[in-house]
Amino acid sequence: MMIQALFSGERAASVSPEAFSLYEKSHLGEKKQNKIEYALVEALFLSQENRINIFSSSNSKEPLTHEQLIKKAKKIDKKIETKLIVFSDLRKKGYIPKTALKFGAEFRVYDKGDKPGKNHARWLLFIAKEHDSLLIHEFSAKNRIAHSTKKNLLIAIVDEESDVTYYETSWLRP
Repeated sequence: MMIQALFSGERAASVSPEAFSLYEKSHLGEKKQNKIEYALVEALFLSQENRINIFSSSNSKEPLTHEQLIKKAKKIDKKIETKLIVFSDLRKKGYIPKTALKFGAEFRVYDKGDKPGKNHARWLLFIAKEHDSLLIHEFSAKNRIAHSTKKNLLIAIVDEESDVTYYETSWLRP
């Protein structure tokens, strides 16, 4: 059965049993009181995978199409399509990406088999397109943030074919 959710602000939320079941199995969404809340990228991922129907209001008879959701999401976050490419790639590889706004990164990424809330994320992930430039002081700042939060820095480079290449950095002690 399809998850039924309501789009509100920058999130989607569901009280359906399917949402709670999926959360327990795959840690998609976040349990808040009596509902599961999905970050924008999580909602788009579930829409892309045909696992969720998202309605724009409680009166709506028809769910938003994936294209309508993308259009709404781009008004909120101009980089959402690139984030969705990376999020989808990580999920399909078995990793659990969660938003990382408070760290100034796109995602914190949990290793395969780890559980958000019980384990700590292994990486802080930043996304760049293949032709973006990254100045050394920006790279250094990102590495410091990752190090100060006891995580490794992971940079995802998305090319024009939407393929993702990951680069991991960590501190070495001589």
